[in-house]
Amino acid sequence: MEVKLLDLRAQYETIKDEINNAVISTIESGNYILGPEVKKLEKDIADYCGVKNAIGVASGTDALLLTLRAYGIGEGDEVITTPFTFFASAETVSMLGAKPVFADIDKDTYCIDANKIEEKITEKTKAIIPVHIFGQPCDMDKIMEIAKRHNLIVIEDACQAIGSEYKGKRAGSMGNAGCFSFFPTKNLGGYGDGGMVVTNDDEIADEIRLLRVHGMRPKYHHLVLGYNSRLDEIQAAILNVKLKYLDGWNNKRAENAEIYNELLKGTKCKTPFKADYAKHIYHLYIIQHEKRDELISYLKENGVATGIYYPIPLHLQKAYESLGYKEGDFPIAEHASKRTLAIPFYPEIDRKTQEYVADLIKKFDLKNC
Repeated sequence: MEVKLLDLRAQYETIKDEINNAVISTIESGNYILGPEVKKLEKDIADYCGVKNAIGVASGTDALLLTLRAYGIGEGDEVITTPFTFFASAETVSMLGAKPVFADIDKDTYCIDANKIEEKITEKTKAIIPVHIFGQPCDMDKIMEIAKRHNLIVIEDACQAIGSEYKGKRAGSMGNAGCFSFFPTKNLGGYGDGGMVVTNDDEIADEIRLLRVHGMRPKYHHLVLGYNSRLDEIQAAILNVKLKYLDGWNNKRAENAEIYNELLKGTKCKTPFKADYAKHIYHLYIIQHEKRDELISYLKENGVATGIYYPIPLHLQKAYESLGYKEGDFPIAEHASKRTLAIPFYPEIDRKTQEYVADLIKKFDLKNC
């Protein structure tokens, strides 16, 4: 039996006609850049998140970059974030000449440990980027309290977490701004790159709109040096179709997570932890196993794909050697990087497939007890 980590075609098949019609309609309209589809998506995402503004950009990475730039983060500044995340969470800080400063993660949620943030604050600290990793929000009350006390900007990296909630508040709506990715594998994914910033700050929203079009306003009048970072009209049309299904898909992910939780009871796996405050939307189903690499090989031999998110924490990446971090600096993140893996998981996965994966894990444990 061959089992994919993620089957994007399975979702497409359920809404094929709607997607095809939306793409063809957009092509026939002749509006390809920042047209009515982008405007509709921006309005609907803002309403969905309960914020005043949503600004479509070219990727989740650009969402972070343009937001940091709009808040004036630059040379000599420091931004606190997690070392256990996709590279862009720190890379965008560095691209502006600022310095990412890492704080270790919580051992259960894998999110940044809010209790370890304050000790990292210096006179150079300007912002915090909490990452709602794998679809579960960080402890935002503590983070916002710290930020308020130290007059810091909070930019939520919600690229994996659209639709998740913290105490009833949607991810992206609690900080000064929130950033989303529409990369195809995301819970709300396009068929190419795409991203969005949400914020209640009208001035920052206006600045991001300016930055995404080469700093141009009006046409061919360039007020600042900006970027070419516009959400494609065709991607927006696709996302407009998909948005109305998002909550249903997220609920199905939660149901499938519960099935895995039950099937994996009694194994040597640590299954995902769900915080009391969270609506977890399970972007990935992450387990932890002491013999991670051997388990991955065993599953592969039996046709089951897996993924490692993330094999090397950011502070140990070659690109960040200059920051002077060493192994042992963030032990919880390092521990997770050596032991976590994602197993096949998506809204359309059937129970038979989940049972097959779980049975293989049980057999592996029996062979290696």
